[in-house]
Amino acid sequence: MRVHYICKACGVQYEATHHPPDICKICSDERQYVPLTGQKWTTLEELKQESFHNEFVEIEQGLWSIRTYPQIGIGQKAYLIRTDEGNILWDCITYLDEKTINKINELGGLRGIAISHPHYYSTIIEWGNAFQCPIYIHEKDHEWLTRTCSLIHFWNGDSLELTKHLSLIHVGGHFEGSSVLLWTLGSYKKGTLLVGDSIYIVPDQGWLSFIYSAPNHIPLSAKVVNNIKMSLENYDFEAIYGAFDHKIEQGGKNSFIKSADRYIHFLNS
Repeated sequence: MRVHYICKACGVQYEATHHPPDICKICSDERQYVPLTGQKWTTLEELKQESFHNEFVEIEQGLWSIRTYPQIGIGQKAYLIRTDEGNILWDCITYLDEKTINKINELGGLRGIAISHPHYYSTIIEWGNAFQCPIYIHEKDHEWLTRTCSLIHFWNGDSLELTKHLSLIHVGGHFEGSSVLLWTLGSYKKGTLLVGDSIYIVPDQGWLSFIYSAPNHIPLSAKVVNNIKMSLENYDFEAIYGAFDHKIEQGGKNSFIKSADRYIHFLNS
């Protein structure tokens, strides 16, 4: 029987096959890693037989985080942004069950799914099919897809308006197609920025880093970080939320600029 295997290390799902792939192309890339225990696989059906659940937390009015417990794969959060024009899911998590689908439908369903970069492809096709909504991926990350579907919309250029107040912005860096999501009505209309790993929130409050690989501690170049800085310098935002626990709730734009300048300074000194 052909099944859609999921890499246990990163949580990304593959096209249906009779046997598991030899290796996960996401984890074998230098930005991620294959665990010392070796390449292992599971399926969404197997995960549903275990004690996983998705927790919904309202971060600010209209913005919800969704995270799986216990952890699956990388352990990232997804974010649901509620708008008058329909809801957008920012990034994605592997685990999807009926309780999650029902909760999202209670919140208004999904108008679309927007992905920052390939590490968070997870089970995007399952999510897209469940809500019959488009999945937005920058065309520069096309080669990293592990499943294909007519719901996937490849976009190009510097930005893409999803709704009147929600826009994808291409920043590059971590992956060629890495993007962020700007919600201009967030943070009491001062702007909320949702980021992937190109822009990485660190424990030191009010500071960010810029990474090629988080687990392998590979930095981005000063030139690339300067390009990321320029891609956002004309936008305003107060809060910044990432895929994990650290966040910046005030002064986000200033934190972004000073962090980029500090990073570039250290690389050039």
